[in-house]
Amino acid sequence: MSGRPASDAPPGPEGLPAGGAMGASMANPGDAARFDAAAAEAGRELRTLRDFVRFGATRLAAANVFLGHGTDDPVDEAAALALHALGLDHTLPTELWAARLTESERRALLALLRRRVVERVPTPYLTRRARFAGLDFYVDERVLVPRSPIAECIEAGFEPWLDPGRVSRVLEIGTGSGCIAIACAHAFPEALVDAVDICADALEVARRNVEAHGLADRVHLLEGDLFAGLEGRYDLLVSNPPYVDRDALAGMPAEYLHEPRHALAAGEDGLDVVRRIVAGAGARLEPDGLLVVEVGASRPALEAAFPEIAFTWLELARGGEGVFALRADQLA
Repeated sequence: MSGRPASDAPPGPEGLPAGGAMGASMANPGDAARFDAAAAEAGRELRTLRDFVRFGATRLAAANVFLGHGTDDPVDEAAALALHALGLDHTLPTELWAARLTESERRALLALLRRRVVERVPTPYLTRRARFAGLDFYVDERVLVPRSPIAECIEAGFEPWLDPGRVSRVLEIGTGSGCIAIACAHAFPEALVDAVDICADALEVARRNVEAHGLADRVHLLEGDLFAGLEGRYDLLVSNPPYVDRDALAGMPAEYLHEPRHALAAGEDGLDVVRRIVAGAGARLEPDGLLVVEVGASRPALEAAFPEIAFTWLELARGGEGVFALRADQLA
């Protein structure tokens, strides 16, 4: 029981409409009644942090919550919530897992677990914290929870498709929380990074993260639609754009209803934004530049839409699918 978020865990499906305002409408009366009965008993009989993490894991599993926003098993999910409720983190010494909780601490922890079980609020929205590419980020319902498998590519410096030492300009389209842009700035310490998003609210979150990482002089946040208003060319263009098709939206787990719809939905075939990225990227890349985009389950639709392009589909050791790379000369 480490309590460590499963950073860069294999991503789950993406889905559905906007922000946290949707959350209350998803409360299941049956889940609420079952949780409240179990929590009343737990409040009377359980005492230690370990007790409550075990209780939380049991309730999460019993409610069949969806895990896909940073942890990949109920024990780590419960531990992340418990540590947050107590103002602690995953570096907690082992002996303190046996520490007894005060009554107010037990109430706070149970209240947090209740929201996760009953309202299906993703844990990072409850803790306001997410891990991506080994880095910490602030998140709330204005942005997607960071989980793109592109993190694995960033950590590897996009080798062997790029020479990291030659990257001087990076462009991220659809930056959201800023996690990809910021991780790229860490991976390429000599590079300048432009991060574009059409949503002013998302850029407020990204700005908070850029400042927290001390990168305001290298990561430039721009409000706009894809390539509009940009100047010059880039060595790397990277994006995790909206790519969920209309049919896929209907079957998503309730957790995804808390995320901003505009960052997920991409029309009938999931390619409304990706088509425009592929069409415009060639004019924005250096001759030896690289385009890397996540399209998830929309891969078959993309290949059908661009039969003339030989996409390179990246193999990801930590899981995930549908991330392609294209050289600039393939986009000419």
